Amino acid sequence: MGKIGIALSGGGARGAAHIGVLQALLEHDIRPDVVSGASAGSIIGALYAGGFSPDEMLQFIRDSNVLRLVRLGIPTGGFSKLTYLHDRLAATLPADDFASLQRPLYVAISNINTGQLEIRHEGSLFNVIVASSSIPLVFKPMEIDGQLYLDGGLLCNLPAFPLRDQVDLLIGVNLIPLKERSVKSLNGVFSTAYRCFDLSIMANTRPQLDLCDVLIEADGLVDYHIFQFNKYLDMYQLGYDAAVAKIGLIKERMAALKPQDG
Repeated sequence: MGKIGIALSGGGARGAAHIGVLQALLEHDIRPDVVSGASAGSIIGALYAGGFSPDEMLQFIRDSNVLRLVRLGIPTGGFSKLTYLHDRLAATLPADDFASLQRPLYVAISNINTGQLEIRHEGSLFNVIVASSSIPLVFKPMEIDGQLYLDGGLLCNLPAFPLRDQVDLLIGVNLIPLKERSVKSLNGVFSTAYRCFDLSIMANTRPQLDLCDVLIEADGLVDYHIFQFNKYLDMYQLGYDAAVAKIGLIKERMAALKPQDG
């Protein structure tokens, strides 16, 4: 059987949909061998690469009280740091090292000093995930080796390219699908701001979509904003349903990878 990879996009609270996708895949004995992720995708990707089950991932969300990670608006003392996420990762994963994971993990981070995308897959783990999850204007940049980093989704929200040459079948999970919005739905400052954020993400995602053999998108996710953590179970279900709809295609592609007899 060929090697399977899965690329998990960013999307804030929508990241719960990744857990639903993984649940559906595992129910059909589809187990990606290598994973990449940006922002929320890097968190779920790290848990998957660390050997955690979807149920354990949901428990991580519940135990972490993710509502503490984000406060709408800028905190009184300025931008907040994702120290809480670092602490939760340290309490959950076996060690602060990519090498401690059971599967290879590739994480996208945006270097705001150089303006370049970087893909990390070795060395210290926790700060890289925190950097990849640091949403601009909400969280402070993470300093790593004297450089400042923010959300990996700024430059590559669906990091499929690091996996393309390593795998025979590449599954992409995109949490920010392009969907036309009505004038009525964009009549407020915040709704317009969220839309602008989504449009910028969509632009850097398009080239990555073509690299995926199977693309999983849940259109209903656009009805949830990236800070709507209290709806994580709804988004989990949307991810699950979207993945179930693609199981047949994935199995067809997997069957084509098997060596032919004779």
